[in-house]
Amino acid sequence: MKISELQDLTLKELAVKGRDLRQELFHLRIQQATSQLEKPSRIRQLRKDIARIETQMSTVRRAAAPK
Repeated sequence: MKISELQDLTLKELAVKGRDLRQELFHLRIQQATSQLEKPSRIRQLRKDIARIETQMSTVRRAAAPK
């Protein structure tokens, strides 16, 4: 996921996407604990995507805040 894809989304859409990615990360961690994980690199990718979403959310909030 690229930051340019996230810039067009609203705050609510970013929150939903972040929640979905966190849920997927949770399931992958469970699979990892039970040694059923096929792509361990997906965990790292999800963590980075979540960080990108959080960064974009804070940027949107800062832009919407009164000065």
